[in-house]
Amino acid sequence: MENMNLESEQKESTVGDKTALVTIIGRPSAGKSTFLNTASGEMVSIVSSIPQTTRNAIRGIVNTSLGQLVFVDTPGYHESNKKMNLKMRNIVADQLANADSILYVVDSTRPCGDEEKLITELLKGHEKKTVAALNKIDEKNSNPSATRVFLSKQLPELSEKNIFDVSAKNDEGINDVLRALYELAPVAPHLYPEEFYTDQEVDFRIAEVIREQAINRLDQEIPHCVYVQIADMEMRSPTKMWCRAFLCVEKESQKGIVIGKGAQMIKTIRVESIKQLRKIFDYKIDLDLQVKVDKNWRQNDLRLNKLLK
Repeated sequence: MENMNLESEQKESTVGDKTALVTIIGRPSAGKSTFLNTASGEMVSIVSSIPQTTRNAIRGIVNTSLGQLVFVDTPGYHESNKKMNLKMRNIVADQLANADSILYVVDSTRPCGDEEKLITELLKGHEKKTVAALNKIDEKNSNPSATRVFLSKQLPELSEKNIFDVSAKNDEGINDVLRALYELAPVAPHLYPEEFYTDQEVDFRIAEVIREQAINRLDQEIPHCVYVQIADMEMRSPTKMWCRAFLCVEKESQKGIVIGKGAQMIKTIRVESIKQLRKIFDYKIDLDLQVKVDKNWRQNDLRLNKLLK
Protein backbone atom coordinates (compact mmCIF):
# COMPACT_ATOMS: atom_id res chain seq x y z
CA MET A 1 0.00 0.00 0.00
CA GLU A 2 1.14 3.53 -0.80
CA ASN A 3 0.24 4.65 2.71
CA MET A 4 3.00 2.45 4.14
CA ASN A 5 5.59 5.13 3.27
CA LEU A 6 4.27 7.52 5.89
CA GLU A 7 3.59 4.67 8.29
CA SER A 8 7.21 3.55 8.12
CA GLU A 9 8.34 7.12 8.77
CA GLN A 10 6.23 7.03 11.92
CA LYS A 11 7.93 3.88 13.19
CA GLU A 12 11.41 5.34 12.66
CA SER A 13 10.74 8.61 14.49
CA THR A 14 8.34 10.23 16.90
CA VAL A 15 5.25 12.02 15.70
CA GLY A 16 6.11 15.41 14.25
CA ASP A 17 5.27 18.74 15.85
CA LYS A 18 2.48 19.84 13.52
CA THR A 19 -1.21 19.39 14.44
CA ALA A 20 -4.38 20.17 12.53
CA LEU A 21 -8.10 19.52 12.81
CA VAL A 22 -9.20 18.63 9.25
CA THR A 23 -12.88 18.61 8.26
CA ILE A 24 -13.77 16.30 5.36
CA ILE A 25 -16.64 17.57 3.21
CA GLY A 26 -18.31 16.25 0.06
CA ARG A 27 -21.50 14.96 -1.51
CA PRO A 28 -23.00 11.64 -0.37
CA SER A 29 -20.96 8.67 -1.65
CA ALA A 30 -18.02 10.84 -2.77
CA GLY A 31 -15.68 8.54 -0.83
CA LYS A 32 -15.07 10.56 2.33
CA SER A 33 -15.31 7.56 4.67
CA THR A 34 -13.11 5.43 2.40
CA PHE A 35 -10.47 8.18 2.37
CA LEU A 36 -10.54 8.40 6.16
CA ASN A 37 -10.22 4.64 6.61
CA THR A 38 -7.38 4.39 4.07
CA ALA A 39 -5.46 7.34 5.51
CA SER A 40 -5.72 6.12 9.11
CA GLY A 41 -5.15 2.47 8.20
CA GLU A 42 -8.15 1.42 10.29
CA MET A 43 -11.94 1.02 9.99
CA VAL A 44 -12.93 4.38 11.48
CA SER A 45 -16.01 5.25 9.42
CA ILE A 46 -18.51 2.83 7.89
CA VAL A 47 -18.50 2.40 4.12
CA SER A 48 -21.48 1.52 1.94
CA SER A 49 -22.61 1.91 -1.66
CA ILE A 50 -25.81 3.39 -0.21
CA PRO A 51 -25.66 7.23 0.02
CA GLN A 52 -25.89 9.12 3.32
CA THR A 53 -24.70 6.37 5.63
CA THR A 54 -22.45 8.65 7.70
CA ARG A 55 -24.69 10.45 10.21
CA ASN A 56 -22.24 11.90 12.72
CA ALA A 57 -18.99 13.84 12.68
CA ILE A 58 -16.51 10.97 13.06
CA ARG A 59 -12.89 11.50 14.00
CA GLY A 60 -9.95 9.56 12.58
CA ILE A 61 -6.35 10.32 13.53
CA VAL A 62 -3.25 10.07 11.34
CA ASN A 63 0.11 10.22 13.15
CA THR A 64 3.38 10.41 11.17
CA SER A 65 6.83 11.94 11.52
CA LEU A 66 5.33 15.13 10.06
CA GLY A 67 2.72 15.51 12.81
CA GLN A 68 -0.86 14.68 13.76
CA LEU A 69 -3.87 15.19 11.51
CA VAL A 70 -7.26 14.77 13.19
CA PHE A 71 -9.86 14.18 10.48
CA VAL A 72 -13.56 14.78 11.03
CA ASP A 73 -15.67 12.78 8.55
CA THR A 74 -18.95 14.65 8.13
CA PRO A 75 -22.31 13.48 6.68
CA GLY A 76 -22.65 13.89 2.91
CA TYR A 77 -23.80 17.44 2.16
CA HIS A 78 -26.86 17.73 -0.11
CA GLU A 79 -30.08 19.67 -0.62
CA SER A 80 -32.97 18.32 1.45
CA ASN A 81 -35.84 19.58 3.60
CA LYS A 82 -36.17 16.39 5.68
CA LYS A 83 -35.69 17.02 9.39
CA MET A 84 -32.95 14.42 9.79
CA ASN A 85 -31.01 15.67 6.76
CA LEU A 86 -31.25 19.28 7.89
CA LYS A 87 -29.67 18.32 11.21
CA MET A 88 -26.89 16.49 9.34
CA ARG A 89 -26.22 19.63 7.25
CA ASN A 90 -25.90 21.66 10.44
CA ILE A 91 -23.23 19.22 11.64
CA VAL A 92 -21.24 19.93 8.46
CA ALA A 93 -21.49 23.72 8.82
CA ASP A 94 -20.38 23.59 12.47
CA GLN A 95 -17.33 21.47 11.62
CA LEU A 96 -16.18 23.83 8.85
CA ALA A 97 -16.19 26.76 11.25
CA ASN A 98 -13.93 24.92 13.71
CA ALA A 99 -11.49 23.40 11.19
CA ASP A 100 -7.81 24.28 10.81
CA SER A 101 -8.05 22.97 7.25
CA ILE A 102 -10.62 21.36 4.95
CA LEU A 103 -10.42 18.29 2.73
CA TYR A 104 -12.98 18.55 -0.07
CA VAL A 105 -13.61 15.11 -1.61
CA VAL A 106 -15.21 15.19 -5.07
CA ASP A 107 -16.51 12.18 -6.98
CA SER A 108 -14.79 12.56 -10.37
CA THR A 109 -17.23 10.12 -11.99
CA ARG A 110 -20.25 12.39 -11.50
CA PRO A 111 -20.97 15.74 -13.21
CA CYS A 112 -20.63 18.71 -10.88
CA GLY A 113 -24.18 20.01 -10.55
CA ASP A 114 -26.28 22.03 -8.11
CA GLU A 115 -25.35 20.03 -5.00
CA GLU A 116 -21.64 20.47 -5.74
CA LYS A 117 -22.28 24.20 -6.11
CA LEU A 118 -23.87 24.20 -2.64
CA ILE A 119 -20.63 22.83 -1.23
CA THR A 120 -18.41 25.30 -3.08
CA GLU A 121 -20.58 28.14 -1.75
CA LEU A 122 -19.85 26.88 1.75
CA LEU A 123 -16.13 26.78 0.98
CA LYS A 124 -15.87 30.34 -0.33
CA GLY A 125 -13.67 32.28 2.03
CA HIS A 126 -11.97 29.06 3.14
CA GLU A 127 -10.01 28.35 -0.09
CA LYS A 128 -6.61 29.09 1.47
CA LYS A 129 -7.08 26.24 3.95
CA THR A 130 -8.74 23.80 1.51
CA VAL A 131 -7.27 20.74 -0.22
CA ALA A 132 -9.37 19.02 -2.91
CA ALA A 133 -9.21 15.27 -3.61
CA LEU A 134 -10.74 14.28 -6.97
CA ASN A 135 -11.68 10.73 -6.04
CA LYS A 136 -12.46 7.50 -7.94
CA ILE A 137 -9.90 8.04 -10.73
CA ASP A 138 -9.66 4.23 -10.91
CA GLU A 139 -13.15 4.06 -12.46
CA LYS A 140 -13.67 4.12 -16.24
CA ASN A 141 -16.07 7.07 -16.26
CA SER A 142 -13.80 9.26 -14.13
CA ASN A 143 -13.34 12.78 -15.55
CA PRO A 144 -11.02 14.74 -13.22
CA SER A 145 -10.23 17.36 -15.88
CA ALA A 146 -13.90 18.41 -16.01
CA THR A 147 -13.94 18.57 -12.20
CA ARG A 148 -10.87 20.82 -12.24
CA VAL A 149 -12.61 23.20 -14.68
CA PHE A 150 -15.61 23.34 -12.34
CA LEU A 151 -13.40 24.08 -9.33
CA SER A 152 -11.48 26.81 -11.16
CA LYS A 153 -14.77 28.59 -11.87
CA GLN A 154 -16.41 28.04 -8.47
CA LEU A 155 -13.34 28.40 -6.26
CA PRO A 156 -10.80 30.55 -8.15
CA GLU A 157 -8.85 31.14 -4.95
CA LEU A 158 -8.24 27.40 -4.47
CA SER A 159 -4.60 26.76 -5.40
CA GLU A 160 -3.99 24.28 -8.23
CA LYS A 161 -1.18 22.73 -6.18
CA ASN A 162 -3.76 21.70 -3.59
CA ILE A 163 -5.93 19.72 -6.03
CA PHE A 164 -5.09 16.03 -6.38
CA ASP A 165 -6.34 13.05 -8.38
CA VAL A 166 -6.87 10.12 -5.99
CA SER A 167 -8.37 6.69 -5.58
CA ALA A 168 -9.21 6.29 -1.91
CA LYS A 169 -10.24 2.67 -2.54
CA ASN A 170 -6.89 1.77 -4.13
CA ASP A 171 -4.75 4.04 -1.93
CA GLU A 172 -3.54 6.15 -4.85
CA GLY A 173 -2.61 9.78 -4.25
CA ILE A 174 -3.42 9.63 -0.53
CA ASN A 175 0.10 10.55 0.59
CA ASP A 176 0.11 13.61 -1.70
CA VAL A 177 -3.09 14.83 -0.05
CA LEU A 178 -1.69 14.20 3.43
CA ARG A 179 1.51 16.10 2.67
CA ALA A 180 -0.50 19.07 1.39
CA LEU A 181 -2.54 19.07 4.61
CA TYR A 182 0.66 18.94 6.67
CA GLU A 183 1.90 21.97 4.71
CA LEU A 184 -1.16 23.87 5.94
CA ALA A 185 -0.92 22.56 9.51
CA PRO A 186 0.49 24.80 12.26
CA VAL A 187 3.01 23.74 14.85
CA ALA A 188 0.83 22.99 17.86
CA PRO A 189 0.41 20.47 20.71
CA HIS A 190 -1.09 17.13 19.67
CA LEU A 191 -4.76 16.62 20.43
CA TYR A 192 -4.46 12.86 21.11
CA PRO A 193 -1.82 10.33 22.19
CA GLU A 194 0.06 8.97 19.17
CA GLU A 195 -1.33 5.42 19.57
CA PHE A 196 -4.90 6.70 18.96
CA TYR A 197 -6.49 6.38 15.50
CA THR A 198 -10.00 7.47 16.60
CA ASP A 199 -11.69 9.06 19.61
CA GLN A 200 -14.90 7.07 19.27
CA GLU A 201 -16.32 5.41 22.37
CA VAL A 202 -16.60 1.60 22.41
CA ASP A 203 -20.42 1.60 22.28
CA PHE A 204 -20.45 3.95 19.28
CA ARG A 205 -17.94 1.79 17.39
CA ILE A 206 -19.93 -1.38 18.05
CA ALA A 207 -23.15 0.32 16.94
CA GLU A 208 -21.57 1.60 13.72
CA VAL A 209 -20.18 -1.83 12.82
CA ILE A 210 -23.61 -3.41 13.31
CA ARG A 211 -25.26 -0.64 11.26
CA GLU A 212 -22.74 -1.10 8.45
CA GLN A 213 -23.41 -4.83 8.27
CA ALA A 214 -27.17 -4.18 8.28
CA ILE A 215 -27.37 -1.45 5.66
CA ASN A 216 -25.15 -3.35 3.23
CA ARG A 217 -27.62 -6.26 3.30
CA LEU A 218 -30.98 -4.49 3.39
CA ASP A 219 -32.73 -3.26 0.26
CA GLN A 220 -34.39 -0.02 -0.80
CA GLU A 221 -35.46 2.38 1.96
CA ILE A 222 -34.77 0.10 4.92
CA PRO A 223 -31.11 1.21 5.46
CA HIS A 224 -32.12 4.79 6.23
CA CYS A 225 -34.85 3.60 8.63
CA VAL A 226 -32.38 1.72 10.85
CA TYR A 227 -30.37 2.83 13.86
CA VAL A 228 -28.57 0.75 16.49
CA GLN A 229 -29.18 1.02 20.22
CA ILE A 230 -26.59 -0.43 22.58
CA ALA A 231 -28.60 -1.55 25.62
CA ASP A 232 -25.95 -3.23 27.79
CA MET A 233 -22.19 -3.86 27.77
CA GLU A 234 -20.28 -5.92 30.33
CA MET A 235 -16.66 -7.09 30.45
CA ARG A 236 -17.05 -10.70 31.64
CA SER A 237 -13.33 -11.43 31.54
CA PRO A 238 -10.18 -9.55 30.45
CA THR A 239 -10.59 -11.06 26.98
CA LYS A 240 -14.37 -11.08 26.51
CA MET A 241 -17.16 -8.51 26.45
CA TRP A 242 -20.90 -9.23 26.36
CA CYS A 243 -23.07 -6.72 24.52
CA ARG A 244 -26.83 -6.53 23.93
CA ALA A 245 -27.85 -4.37 20.96
CA PHE A 246 -31.07 -3.59 19.12
CA LEU A 247 -31.50 -2.85 15.43
CA CYS A 248 -34.32 -0.29 15.55
CA VAL A 249 -36.70 0.32 12.65
CA GLU A 250 -39.59 2.72 12.11
CA LYS A 251 -42.43 0.33 11.29
CA GLU A 252 -43.64 -3.12 12.29
CA SER A 253 -43.55 -4.18 8.61
CA GLN A 254 -39.81 -3.44 8.50
CA LYS A 255 -39.08 -5.64 11.49
CA GLY A 256 -39.75 -8.87 9.58
CA ILE A 257 -37.47 -7.76 6.74
CA VAL A 258 -34.56 -7.15 9.12
CA ILE A 259 -35.13 -10.49 10.90
CA GLY A 260 -35.46 -12.35 7.58
CA LYS A 261 -36.90 -15.74 6.70
CA GLY A 262 -36.03 -18.22 9.44
CA ALA A 263 -34.20 -15.34 11.21
CA GLN A 264 -31.42 -15.74 8.63
CA MET A 265 -30.88 -12.02 8.00
CA ILE A 266 -30.42 -11.04 11.65
CA LYS A 267 -28.16 -14.08 12.18
CA THR A 268 -25.96 -13.03 9.26
CA ILE A 269 -25.75 -9.43 10.49
CA ARG A 270 -24.77 -10.67 13.95
CA VAL A 271 -22.08 -13.11 12.73
CA GLU A 272 -20.53 -10.63 10.27
CA SER A 273 -20.57 -7.87 12.92
CA ILE A 274 -18.68 -10.12 15.34
CA LYS A 275 -16.08 -10.83 12.64
CA GLN A 276 -15.51 -7.11 12.04
CA LEU A 277 -15.39 -6.28 15.75
CA ARG A 278 -12.63 -8.84 16.25
CA LYS A 279 -10.52 -6.86 13.78
CA ILE A 280 -10.98 -3.69 15.82
CA PHE A 281 -10.82 -4.74 19.48
CA ASP A 282 -8.20 -6.84 21.25
CA TYR A 283 -10.93 -8.76 23.08
CA LYS A 284 -13.82 -10.88 21.81
CA ILE A 285 -17.35 -9.50 21.82
CA ASP A 286 -20.31 -11.81 22.44
CA LEU A 287 -23.15 -10.02 20.67
CA ASP A 288 -26.83 -10.45 21.56
CA LEU A 289 -28.58 -8.76 18.62
CA GLN A 290 -32.35 -8.20 18.43
CA VAL A 291 -34.79 -6.09 16.38
CA LYS A 292 -37.40 -3.67 17.71
CA VAL A 293 -39.71 -0.93 16.44
CA ASP A 294 -39.19 2.74 17.37
CA LYS A 295 -42.14 4.24 15.50
CA ASN A 296 -41.25 7.16 13.17
CA TRP A 297 -37.98 7.81 15.00
CA ARG A 298 -36.63 10.05 12.22
CA GLN A 299 -39.31 12.63 13.12
CA ASN A 300 -38.47 12.51 16.84
CA ASP A 301 -36.32 15.50 17.84
CA LEU A 302 -35.16 13.91 21.09
CA ARG A 303 -34.06 10.76 19.27
CA LEU A 304 -32.32 12.69 16.48
CA ASN A 305 -30.47 14.94 18.93
CA LYS A 306 -29.13 11.86 20.68
CA LEU A 307 -28.13 10.03 17.50
CA LEU A 308 -26.77 12.97 15.45
CA LYS A 309 -23.92 14.90 17.02
